[in-house]
Formats: sequence, C-alpha cells, structure tokens
Amino acid sequence: MQDNRRPITSRSKRWAIKLANALINHDISPNQISVASIGFAAVAAASMGASTGMLASLSAIAFIQLRLMCNLLDGMVAIEGGKHSALGSLYNEFPDRIADSLLIVALGYAVGDPSLGWFAALVAALTAYVRVFGGALGLKQTFAGPMAKQHRMAVMTAGLALNIPESVLFATHKALFIALIIIAAGSVITCITRTRIIAAQLKEVQ
Repeated sequence: MQDNRRPITSRSKRWAIKLANALINHDISPNQISVASIGFAAVAAASMGASTGMLASLSAIAFIQLRLMCNLLDGMVAIEGGKHSALGSLYNEFPDRIADSLLIVALGYAVGDPSLGWFAALVAALTAYVRVFGGALGLKQTFAGPMAKQHRMAVMTAGLALNIPESVLFATHKALFIALIIIAAGSVITCITRTRIIAAQLKEVQ
C-alpha cells in the first residue's frame, strides 16, 4: 500500500503531523476524512457556480485547499496512525474522482463552456484510471504529471486567484478559461505519459 502512495512532501511538515495526530486522537477515521473532501469540493464548486466574482473566488480557493488537506491527512491517519481498513482503497480513490469532477465541471460552467468542463473532468478521471490500471497489472503505480491531481488543483487555484483582480478591474474571466484549457490539455498529456510509462514497465518485465 505504501508503495502506491502519492509522494507528498507536506507529510513531513510539523503542522501536518500535528493535525494528523489530532485527528487520530479524536478517533476520526481516514474514510471519514476522504468523504469530507467531497463536501469541501462541493462547496467550492457551488461557489464557482454561483458567481465568478471576488468573494466566490476566495471561497472556492479556501475550500479547494481544505479538500487537498483532506487528501493529505486521510493517508497519514491511515498509514502513520495505523487506522487503515479493508475499504480504505475504495475511500482513497472514489472521493477523489467525485471531488475532481465536481470542481472541474463547475469551472466549465463558470467560464460558460460546460462542454470543455465535462471533457476536462473526463480526461482527469482517465489519468487516475491509467494509473490504477498499471497497478492492476502488478506494476508500481505512476503519479507522473504534468497534470496530476495536485497540479490540477494548483492550476485551478491560480486561475481563481488571478480572476479576483481581473473580475474587479475588467469584469472578465479569461484566467479561469485559460486554467480550464491547461487542465484539459495537461490531463491528456498525462494520460499519454502514464500509458508510455506502463508500456515501458511491461517491456522490462518480459
């Protein structure tokens, strides 16, 4: 299980360790944390769907970060806290796919291009499918980018941050549209990159 964990440098940060220990001491399960990430993503998505103004963008940024914090802490509580369960793998994957889809589709509607939003969400889900498929073949899962989950959220956060002054000064939202294009195109490249890595690994084991 640990071999297939996404490499995250924040796990070694003191604040992350303290938060994880607090959750462990309060008997919060990693599965509960994973499910909470969907709630945070839903609030961020609702914020983008309601408005593309400054307050909505700030709200979306805040709840996206809370979603990412859940993604960090659920694994720490499960592994370092010894609270992993038989259903842990399901809770580790499915909430991520739901949260990603909520956020990316909402971004598509926010910029007035729902078709692109749905396409980007589909390709983002495929990046995870390719990764897990490699694991199903008995290979080490690859988290290679350029548009893995943390990169998608970083691009979305940057787009929302740039949208704040843009919406105030120009009443436009080009930064959000560019962020969506980057997520879509980067996810396609990520699928190709991961597929090529899996192909290379398969050749090595022959």
